[in-house]
Amino acid sequence: MKSRILVAVIGVPVLLYVVLAGPPVLMMAALCILAGIGAMELQNCVSGAKRTELAGLSASAAVFIVAWYYERPDHIALLFLLEILLFFGYAILKGGEIKFQRLMAGLGGSFFIGYSFSTFLRLEASGMHRAYLLLPFLLSFACDTFAFFAGLTLGKHKLAPKVSPKKTIEGSIGGLAGNVVCGLLFVWVMDRFFGGSAIAYGPMIFMALFCGVVAQIGDLSFSLIKREFGIKDYGHIFLEHGGVLDRFDSVLFVAPAVEIIFRYLA
Repeated sequence: MKSRILVAVIGVPVLLYVVLAGPPVLMMAALCILAGIGAMELQNCVSGAKRTELAGLSASAAVFIVAWYYERPDHIALLFLLEILLFFGYAILKGGEIKFQRLMAGLGGSFFIGYSFSTFLRLEASGMHRAYLLLPFLLSFACDTFAFFAGLTLGKHKLAPKVSPKKTIEGSIGGLAGNVVCGLLFVWVMDRFFGGSAIAYGPMIFMALFCGVVAQIGDLSFSLIKREFGIKDYGHIFLEHGGVLDRFDSVLFVAPAVEIIFRYLA
């Protein structure tokens, strides 16, 4: 618990500064670092080894995707083609040494992780107040926190026992309710102190509920991968919080969802 509190005390102010006050290039650099580490963690998990060439390639590809979106937000098809050629070319060069699951973890993982983290750059470039960049974090962490305490106090029925034995249906419902409360509070703060919210209370309820479901799917998805490959955490960069994929698993799913919803509801 002390370790978790320490990470929160340091991490939250850093997150707020980077998202709300730091220059865009600082945010881009932070996203590149997170994406690179996350892609490497996934490759290490699937391969069962660290410091492999493919892990380095996966990390580099994820960083490149984020940096590409910082400079060239279009041409996604070209970027995906380059990724395919890079990874399959490497596999061919190794003459069958690279197993398909490792190849897909590198190709799919780096693209998904890099694309998801680059969502924040696209949201920032859209011209909206940078406070809205906090929404993917808010609608992920709030769901996780409320689900934890609801499950701890009320949990009786298992949600997905073969994937994450401690998660309960009651916790899941508590997470959705907590997301709605935090989402509505966010709208009130934007209305009260920042001259109006880009999203009304009604659409926010929908966004909070939808992102709550997405957040839980993201959490369970990365738990499923860990269980398949027999690891407890993806890494230890955040001490007891684990690695990037342990801490930002839900955010990786929620961030693109927030971006898409804003296109239609904001």
